[in-house]
Amino acid sequence: MAKFVLAGKTDCPHYAKAELLADALQRTLPNFRTHKISILPDEWKDWLEATCKRNGWKHEKSPLVWRELVDQGGKGMLLGGFSDFLEHCQGYYSVTSDMPTDMMLSVAAENLETKMNLTVEEKHRASLIKPVHIWISSALSPTCHFLIPNLLSAEVFPHVAAISLHLLDLEGGEEGLQGLKMETEDLALPLLHQVSIHTDLEQAFREADVVLLLDEWWSGDSDEDSEGEQEEKKKKKVKEISECYTEYGQLIDARANKEVKVIVCGDSFVNLRCSLLVDNACSINSNQFVTMATQVENEARAIMAKKLRVKASDITDVIVWGNISGRFYIDLQRAKVFNYDGAIKGPAFFSQSLVKIFYDRKWLETDFQDLVCCQRAAVASKTRQAAAMSAANGILTIVKAWNGTCSPDKVFSLGVLCPGYYNLPDGIILSVPVTFTDGKWSVLFDATVSDELKERLQLSASELMQEKELASENGTITKEGDS
Repeated sequence: MAKFVLAGKTDCPHYAKAELLADALQRTLPNFRTHKISILPDEWKDWLEATCKRNGWKHEKSPLVWRELVDQGGKGMLLGGFSDFLEHCQGYYSVTSDMPTDMMLSVAAENLETKMNLTVEEKHRASLIKPVHIWISSALSPTCHFLIPNLLSAEVFPHVAAISLHLLDLEGGEEGLQGLKMETEDLALPLLHQVSIHTDLEQAFREADVVLLLDEWWSGDSDEDSEGEQEEKKKKKVKEISECYTEYGQLIDARANKEVKVIVCGDSFVNLRCSLLVDNACSINSNQFVTMATQVENEARAIMAKKLRVKASDITDVIVWGNISGRFYIDLQRAKVFNYDGAIKGPAFFSQSLVKIFYDRKWLETDFQDLVCCQRAAVASKTRQAAAMSAANGILTIVKAWNGTCSPDKVFSLGVLCPGYYNLPDGIILSVPVTFTDGKWSVLFDATVSDELKERLQLSASELMQEKELASENGTITKEGDS
C-alpha cells in the first residue's frame, strides 16, 4: 500500500487541483491513501525549507508531493510538484484532471478560508487555557527530581486546571534539561500543560505565578583553611550570590505576575538570598518572598521522635527562629506529642506538651540544638549528595499551605521580612512562626518570646546584617533606605 502526502499553500490553485485529484483516486482505488497538509501562505516558505532540509530534498514551489511506503516502513520518496503528481497518476492509474481554472481558484479560496477559521478556533481554544506558570531554578538538582512528580498535582494546586512548568538551569547542559523534560512528560500528569527548558535568563520568570529557587553555593571550606582563607571564600561566595540574586530579583520584578509566590530553598545563605530578591523586586509585595525552614523543623522532629520513641509525624508545632542556614534556634514551647507511651495515655487525637513530658532541659538546650544543626550534613555525608528528598518534602508542605490546603491553626516556620518584629532591625529575612489563612501568611504573635530568645534573635539578626553588608560591598543594588 502507498500513501501520498500532499502539502501546499492554502491559497495555491495547483494544490487545490492536486487535492481533488487525490480525492477522486481514493474513492475509486481501495489501496490508495492520501494525507493533506495545508500551510498558511506566510508560513509556507519556512515550512518548505525545514521539510526539505530534514529529508534531503530540493523543491521550491507549492504543492509538494511525496510518497510513503507504508508496508515497507521506508523513507518518503519525493515525487515533486503538481505536474509530477499528475504524470504519476496518468502513468500508474490512467487518471488525469481536467479541472477548469475558475474552479481551481474557487477551491483554493475555500481552502484558505477554512484554514484561517481553524487557526482562529485553535487560538481561541488555547486562550481559554490559563495555566499556572511554575519556574524552578537549578532544575537539574536532585531536589527537583523528587519535587516534580508530587508538585504537579491537585493536592498541591487544588483549584488549578493546567500547569506550565519552566525548568531553568544556568550551569547544566541543554541535553540534561531535555532529558528531564522528556521524563516529566512521560509522567503523564493530568495537570501538566507543557514543559519548557531554559539555559539562560533570556525568558526567565516570564509570567511566573510560582518561583522555586533551588540554587546552591557549596562551601568548599576545609578544616585546614586558615580563618583568613575561610573569610576570603565567604566573600567570594557572597559576591556570586549578590550578582545572581540581584539579577533574579530584577527579572522577577519586571516579568513575573505581581502576585507571584517565591520560595528560596537550599543549605547556604537562604535568608540573604531572599533578602536580595526583596530588595530588587520593588514593585512586588515583600510578603510574596519567603524562605523555607520546614526541612529544619522536620529534622528536629525526627531527632526528638527517636528520643521519645514515637514517629516523627507524632510531633507537631516545632518552631525555628533565626537564620535558617546559619545561627538558628529550635523552640519547643508549643510542640505537642501524640501517641506517647507515658504515664498518661489517650486516644489517637490526644496530645501532650513536649516540654512537660521531657525533663532533660540541658539536653534540649545543648545536644539537641547541635544535633539538628548537624543532621543535614550527616545525611549528605552518607548519601554523597544534598538531602534532596527532605528538601522537596519541605517545599511541597509550604506550597500546599500557601495554596490554602491547611488548617489556619497549623504553625509553620518561615523566613520572612521582619519589619520591626520583636525589636529586630529592618530589612532582614528571619525565620519566625507563621500561620496560613486563605492563601496568606501572618506572623504568630502569641508565641512567648523570652529575654533569652530575644538575645538569640538579636545574634541571628546581627549575623544576617553582616551578610547584607558584605553583599552591599559587592555592589548589590538595594532599595532606597535599606541597609
